[in-house]
Amino acid sequence: MNSNNDLLKMALSRMEGSFSPVTLSAWFDDAEAVSLEGTSFVLRAANQFKKEIIESRFTAPLQQALTELLGEPITLSVVYGDQVPSAEKTGESIGLSPDEEYTFEHFIVGSSNKFAHAAAVSVANHPAENYNPLFIYGQSGLGKTHLLHAIGNVIRGTHPNFRIIYVKGEDFTNELVTAIQEGDVQSFRGKYRMADLLLIDDIQFIAGKERTQEEFFHTFNALYEAGRQIVLTSDRPPKEMNTLEDRMKTRFEWGLLADIQPPDFETRVAIINAKAEKLGFDLPKDVIYCIAENLQSNVRQLEGTVKKIKAKHELGGEAITIDMTQKVIEEVKSISPGLNPTPPMILQTVSNFYSVPVDQILSDRRSKDTVQPRQMAMYLVRKMTNYSLPEIGKVFGRDHTTVMHACDKIDGDRKKNAELEDIIKTLIENIQNL
Repeated sequence: MNSNNDLLKMALSRMEGSFSPVTLSAWFDDAEAVSLEGTSFVLRAANQFKKEIIESRFTAPLQQALTELLGEPITLSVVYGDQVPSAEKTGESIGLSPDEEYTFEHFIVGSSNKFAHAAAVSVANHPAENYNPLFIYGQSGLGKTHLLHAIGNVIRGTHPNFRIIYVKGEDFTNELVTAIQEGDVQSFRGKYRMADLLLIDDIQFIAGKERTQEEFFHTFNALYEAGRQIVLTSDRPPKEMNTLEDRMKTRFEWGLLADIQPPDFETRVAIINAKAEKLGFDLPKDVIYCIAENLQSNVRQLEGTVKKIKAKHELGGEAITIDMTQKVIEEVKSISPGLNPTPPMILQTVSNFYSVPVDQILSDRRSKDTVQPRQMAMYLVRKMTNYSLPEIGKVFGRDHTTVMHACDKIDGDRKKNAELEDIIKTLIENIQNL
């Protein structure tokens, strides 16, 4: 190979499958390959307009072509005119929270989360060396997002030149839809495939979305093969995502799976103490125990209760007593009612999902479009509340044997029907997010 310009020509030749020769000629005929130092390839465009077009439309495919030619990940920098190439890549953080609480120091470790915490610390200290991808799963409100941001914040400090992207699975999908509508999928690919650290929250959202899975499959491969760290979170392990393609499940399991369970009593007490200390006030031990005993499955509720007690005490002049604490707990539960759902809430959620009115679900109609939502609602009330079979029967105007039959039927069908299993998970998630 005679020069960097020869390398550029070879790379452009590889891109002809995606772009016409006329298009490539229009934007690259007067471009100059300035240098190749290490893994940094610098290209000089004829003017600012061409620089911006090359950066927006051609960065990802040109980097991929150069990487294939040279056998190692190449980063492209584009300058124009008399600009001097930067000596090193400039770091960037997209979507990463600046909140100081999202650090490992503020994450309370207990038996329910110590494995996930240890894995996250290892990845933060040695990105792409040990566990790639790292897949953290568990129900909402247990600290998965906290660990994602903690990883990002550590790496942002230790690797200032890293391009770090944090995104929710839903937002990733929405960005792709927008890119398709605007005919600019290449820029979408360029954004994500050039990340040094990709953090995706609630990756389960892409399950069942064929185009999103296709794009993420290639993004995952590009990052993995380039030695870039990937960290994913989900409300369930890959094997339970029934509408996720098998090739995606396999890749998610290449690295390390780490689950987070609801905190035990001792960990809940530690979380409450830590929050009170951070807010600068003391809570009586009996109050701490009262909170820990009544809020068992969600860290955000624990912290929200402590904040509200402090506000009532300092702003309202109320004494911190068990009675006041119990009232605050009920108020916090009402703010996130989906974590303590009632039969009417479940009925309304099922009604919205199936587009069948609640009155029709509770009626005597036996058509298929009514029976399935009715059985599903009974099943979810049984699963998500403490109601007994006779109590559920009273809600639906049936006897307990009808409820038992409905629950047994849904429970049996979900084991054989992947689509039904995903519907149940979606409904539970919708209810919990109320």
